[in-house]
Amino acid sequence: MADTITTTIISNLKDGAFKSWLESFLPSALSFFWSVILALIIWFVGIWLIKVVNRIVTRALNRKKAEIGAIQFLNGLVRALGYLIIGVVILNLFGITTTSVAAAVASIFVTAGLALQGSLSNFAGGVLILVLHPFKVGDYIIEDTKGNEGTVTEISLFYTKLKTIQNEIVVVPNGNLANTSLTNITYMNKRMINKAFPISYEDDIRTAKDIVRKVATDIPTRIVDDEIKVFVSDLGDSAVDICVRVYVDMDTYWDTYWQFLEDVKYALDENGITIPYNQMEVTMKKDA
Repeated sequence: MADTITTTIISNLKDGAFKSWLESFLPSALSFFWSVILALIIWFVGIWLIKVVNRIVTRALNRKKAEIGAIQFLNGLVRALGYLIIGVVILNLFGITTTSVAAAVASIFVTAGLALQGSLSNFAGGVLILVLHPFKVGDYIIEDTKGNEGTVTEISLFYTKLKTIQNEIVVVPNGNLANTSLTNITYMNKRMINKAFPISYEDDIRTAKDIVRKVATDIPTRIVDDEIKVFVSDLGDSAVDICVRVYVDMDTYWDTYWQFLEDVKYALDENGITIPYNQMEVTMKKDA
């Protein structure tokens, strides 16, 4: 068996079969090798060009004072289109024509469109968010359906990222935000403190209202053009609710709110106004 194989190899060498095969193989191998090298060059150059285009787009949008969310969205779109173009060019190097690529891409898009309807909905939602501006990067929003809330840090092609007060990142699909109601807490430059303080029925209502009004008037970040409203909002079972409505600067809302509650409590205590609280009386009977 071994002698037969050896004889066949020697015969092929004498006839030049191996030489012919090598001559036919080398051009194809060299062509494939250079195609791989060229593909790598195109890949790295393409990535560099995508970064350059994104920098140009970012600078142009910054000069136009565009929103950060719009810049983030367009940068993602540029990257996606850039990768697609690079892929088509590289495939052409290996003999796959643009027509074939277009047909394959169209077929993939149709299939993906049926399988990934949610993702396409999220992309469309991202476009709607950028066009309609229900919120922008830096706004604090509450998504009413799921109750997700936080500061918007990024608006990408398919998702919006929210940073919670616990320093967590919540990723919400753009389709959900575009198709459901949400509350934009920081859309306006001012926000109302709307708080009720219960007082005892034995306390004087006028005095309590004057105290609350005085504390509200002294708020440093109060919007002075808006009227302070102090009124009786409810006559409860064990307390009279004194409600106050005052507008303050949005950027310092929570710090102002917490300090206001503390100041009102001190002021009511200093003037002998009682804040009722639930109490339980236990009566014990002695056996006769």
